[in-house]
Amino acid sequence: MSFQEKTIECSDCGKPFVFTVEEQEHFKSRGYTNEPKRCPECRQARKEQQSSSGNSYNSRGRNSYSSYNSAPRQMYPAKCAECGKDTEVPFEPRSGKPVYCSDCYRKMKARS
Repeated sequence: MSFQEKTIECSDCGKPFVFTVEEQEHFKSRGYTNEPKRCPECRQARKEQQSSSGNSYNSRGRNSYSSYNSAPRQMYPAKCAECGKDTEVPFEPRSGKPVYCSDCYRKMKARS
């Protein structure tokens, strides 16, 4: 397949930028199917903003929560609906929804 340079308008700053043949070949080799939406300057600025805010995105644009590159998760106090033990969970419990400690959760998951 033969590529040709394309001029694309940046979705952030609105300036036109050239999507070069080399970039298109690189995108294809990585399996990307979409063209870039941001110019190189805005892409770099976005990467810097995400790294400074503690967000880390994997190759599919989704957050990757790993212990070495992100802040600790916020935990919320809760009481286990099964055994009554005080525990912490990584989500804010809602009234009317049962919350389980990790031991009870594992037991319930094994039953299903």
